[in-house]
Amino acid sequence: MKITIIGAGSPYTPELVQKLAEEQGAMPVGELCLMDIDEKRLEIMHGFCRRYGKRLGLRAEITATTDRERALDGADFVNTQIRVGGNKARARDERIAISLGLVGQETTGAGGFMKGMRTIPVMLGIAHEMERRCPDAWMINYTNPTGLVTEAVNKYSKAKMVGLCSGGFHARWVTSKALGVEAGRVRYDLFGLNHLSFAHNITVDGRSLTDEEFEKVAEAAGSPGKDIVMMIRAVPIGYLDWYFHTEKKMAELKAAPLTRGEQVLALEDELYAAFADPACDSRPAVLDKRGGGGYADVAISAMKAIWLDEETWLPANVPNRGTVPFLPDDAVIETMCWADAGGFRPVAVPGKPPHLESVRGLVCAVKNYEQLAVEAAVTGNREKALLALMAHPLVGDYDVAKEVLGKMGGIVCLPC
Repeated sequence: MKITIIGAGSPYTPELVQKLAEEQGAMPVGELCLMDIDEKRLEIMHGFCRRYGKRLGLRAEITATTDRERALDGADFVNTQIRVGGNKARARDERIAISLGLVGQETTGAGGFMKGMRTIPVMLGIAHEMERRCPDAWMINYTNPTGLVTEAVNKYSKAKMVGLCSGGFHARWVTSKALGVEAGRVRYDLFGLNHLSFAHNITVDGRSLTDEEFEKVAEAAGSPGKDIVMMIRAVPIGYLDWYFHTEKKMAELKAAPLTRGEQVLALEDELYAAFADPACDSRPAVLDKRGGGGYADVAISAMKAIWLDEETWLPANVPNRGTVPFLPDDAVIETMCWADAGGFRPVAVPGKPPHLESVRGLVCAVKNYEQLAVEAAVTGNREKALLALMAHPLVGDYDVAKEVLGKMGGIVCLPC
């Protein structure tokens, strides 16, 4: 098996190396190919991963290249974790949004829009290259905003692709902690979109939670707060704070001396210095400050399910195809799926959960924005980009939307 990681200079790569070492009995990787356009970071990460892999007993050959074609040739799986423009672009997005009184977050609202416009054309380039170089390979995507990226690749390429996010397991981890049960015993239905999903019908060993148990889960869920979780009878992913506590979150953003992107930028020198140390052959402690863990668990589970044709229950971003009746069939949703060699099949949710009617309008509005944004990124149509921003619940205002596009300048709507 050949696994390629595009964007391998990322701090997420060591987590994949660790999980591949743990699963190499079932996942016989011959080559793990690291590809990145940043030569310095690639060299640092290649050296670290070779040392780390050796310490973990990983038998795969770990190679590195800046040549995307070479990286894709013969690949069975292509893990994509790119950040177009790096964290400098992310920090710029955040500051632009905050200066206009908008949410500055890399996957939500104006910040997510700006990142999507830069990212979708590049991701489609990778997908089209896969069509030529490794047409049977699966793209395992973690690049944000993963909902928009997954929809673009599924609509405008023939590459086999699934969008992943560890957030889909948030309710499993919360329930496990709140009730003191093993995470594997927890199941639920998942409704919504990436970073806008709701876990409901939570069970342990197939048994529905009692009211008392659900209250414990709601208490442990954190954002957007116990009262909201109890009202909608579902556990949302933490990003719902941006919609349910917008004014509070905006006040926090404006008061903070640094945005999240600026915080990450400040960490980078320390982080890569640790990776570059020839004596470092284990996960550096500074990596805990970076955040974003948990991806490898989902990514390796997905690849293992496909490789072994072993039916596996996991959260994924996939085309709707009737799963949510009030959304278009080609719309990408985030839901629980059964994965195996045939791909990813959404778990059918019987009926309409009445307690989720309160968030149905929000999901529809954000999906409308997402579909307009994907079309804008693919066609390079500035008017479509303006319509997308006007459709987003966290932007909406026409004059502000025009300012967003104006401040973005040349990075908006690059045709593929």
